[in-house]
Amino acid sequence: MDQTQSPLITDLNWGRMVVQGVGGGKDFKLWPGGGRVWDWRETGTCHRPGIQPADIQELLDNGCQAIVLSRGKLRRLQTCQETLDLLESRDIAVHVAETDKAVEIYNDLAESGLAVGGLFHSTC
Repeated sequence: MDQTQSPLITDLNWGRMVVQGVGGGKDFKLWPGGGRVWDWRETGTCHRPGIQPADIQELLDNGCQAIVLSRGKLRRLQTCQETLDLLESRDIAVHVAETDKAVEIYNDLAESGLAVGGLFHSTC
């Protein structure tokens, strides 16, 4: 995989995603040149209060100019205000959307060549 291109999400179903060059899994962290399964236990993430600054640090460390945060298919995953504030302070464009829409936004940005990253939750 090109180390500057963000990997595309090639398949999405309830509880399962497939990412180009990364493989399959339930939830993912993606960035230019790669990604990995997103294990919520690493930072103690839960639906509320949601995505924390620690969850996006790896995306920032990998040079993302824009970040897509999925809310889950039923929109149950929240995003902490501190996370949004951090992205704003670094002038990083952020998109927060239901998972199907988030994947669409992410893939469009990745195909345009933008250094985009994202956090994707494939269930609720």
